[in-house]
Amino acid sequence: MIYKTAEMALKLGTRTIDNPYIVAPMAGITNAPFRLLMRELGAGVVISELISATGMKYGSKKTFDMCHYFEEERPVGLQIFGEDAIHLVGAAQELERRGVDFVDINLGCPVPKIVNKGGGAAMLRDPMALHKTLLEVRQSIKIPLTIKIRTGWDSCSINASECVSAAAEAGVTWVAVHGRTRAQGYEGQADWDLIAKIKEKSPIPIIGNGDILTAEQAVRRLRDSGCDAVMIGRGALRDPFIFRDIARIEGREVPGADWDYWTLISRHIELLRKCYPDFFVGVQLRKFLTWYSAGIDGASAFRKVLYEKPNDETGTLDVIELGRQFFNRPNVQKQASFLKDPFLKGGHG
Repeated sequence: MIYKTAEMALKLGTRTIDNPYIVAPMAGITNAPFRLLMRELGAGVVISELISATGMKYGSKKTFDMCHYFEEERPVGLQIFGEDAIHLVGAAQELERRGVDFVDINLGCPVPKIVNKGGGAAMLRDPMALHKTLLEVRQSIKIPLTIKIRTGWDSCSINASECVSAAAEAGVTWVAVHGRTRAQGYEGQADWDLIAKIKEKSPIPIIGNGDILTAEQAVRRLRDSGCDAVMIGRGALRDPFIFRDIARIEGREVPGADWDYWTLISRHIELLRKCYPDFFVGVQLRKFLTWYSAGIDGASAFRKVLYEKPNDETGTLDVIELGRQFFNRPNVQKQASFLKDPFLKGGHG
């Protein structure tokens, strides 16, 4: 999207975001290697998988490992979650010390183990209490604070506009709205008409999110909703070239124009090896090869063999070789009918 004026462009502190296509935070997916890969292929902004503020409070090594990012990812935000305002403040301050560009708070996760403790989407149930928590976090840091929400708890409590107002009054920079309630999980369709109405009333930028699975959908949703940007999650797993294709549609410089699937996967392996030991590279790679292969002829048989390999260094080498054989073939592409099929309906963010 080419903005008519600089004033229309999305702002992130003193930074102007001239590419309004953002990688959505997804649990177990948007780690540093995947985020940088998407930046190299044309994403405008990237956000981490959700990180426990309580885990940071108590010094969990696993949690702090999730805070890693590459300088080349910028602008990069790390997303935190938790029900305790003190823990959220401490986590935000720690991330600021680590030099991230902004902090995002997850207020949309529907997973019971998070909402039953009062975190994630459960925080949307009381906009006044939400305002108080967001204000405490906002006043504790100098970098921008953003949030990601759902439209409400269930169909009887659609209160996203009230939560957006609470966020605006607390000084939040933008709100990403996933067009489903917490009760819906990832079933049904994201309500983009509602997202557009929320945008109309909002005093701060709104990022639309939900069911964007193709580059064409992304461009159309941005245009029709009036949102300041759109956020793409599962669509980037279904088609890891989605951001590149958006650039092509909009007539911008096309990043990775000559990349094919094996080029992309080779780069992903390189980035994974910079962050993880060899055996865990194989664990990560299995997941992504499973998603990347979906919709390609022979994917089912490929995945079956993929998961027969052991989780050790030898298994990692076998997984890489299997990936090379499957993806490094002429004219590897998705079946057109695949774009109509459900994809990752269990959700990851």
